[in-house]
Amino acid sequence: MQVILLERVAKLGQMGDVVDVKPGFARNYLLLQGKALTASKENIARFEAEKAHLEAKNLETRKEAEQVSEKLDGEKFVVIRQASDGGNLYGSVTTRDAAEVCKEAGFDVDRKQVIIREPIKELGLHDVEIHLHPEVVCEITLNVARSPEEAEIQAQGKSIQQLAAEEEAQAEFEISELFDDIGAAQLDELETADEQASDDPAVQDKDELDARLAEGEDDRG
Repeated sequence: MQVILLERVAKLGQMGDVVDVKPGFARNYLLLQGKALTASKENIARFEAEKAHLEAKNLETRKEAEQVSEKLDGEKFVVIRQASDGGNLYGSVTTRDAAEVCKEAGFDVDRKQVIIREPIKELGLHDVEIHLHPEVVCEITLNVARSPEEAEIQAQGKSIQQLAAEEEAQAEFEISELFDDIGAAQLDELETADEQASDDPAVQDKDELDARLAEGEDDRG
């Protein structure tokens, strides 16, 4: 099916181009979104008559998009979600979620402008594209965490999995230290007991008696 593009469409063409597309793509996206018209003689003539107006409108909206992009590009937004200890979300973060956090920050972003290349189904930092205009694309980062505290940790470059591993290692170290302390304390007690025994007169007399008996046995031998 042939259509004439009313604006630039990525990987398809520029404004005014007549391109061949699949009928379903044309009906369900290009025509529905007002990005193209069927390439009939009437529509081509209509485009030529309105071309100057469409180009001027495109230029205006592009400038507006560029101004928004300068502020939005590189921004980081926290998204709080429930997840397992392993970091897997109970659900996923959607284009609607991304658009909402942008709006909460004062940016007029529609969910249709959000492109999530890979499904967001786990905690962490995720880059998301915002198509403000056919010729203007910026990128934001969604910091998906279970709490603001976890989000802060992730913002510092640590994953929740790394944090869990560090906490486990610290716990094992503390347990090891505890056993070392207990062993050292028991050893000190034994040494103290030995010292006290060596200072006891009764023990000293017994040791001396044992020594004499031993010498007597040697003499008889």
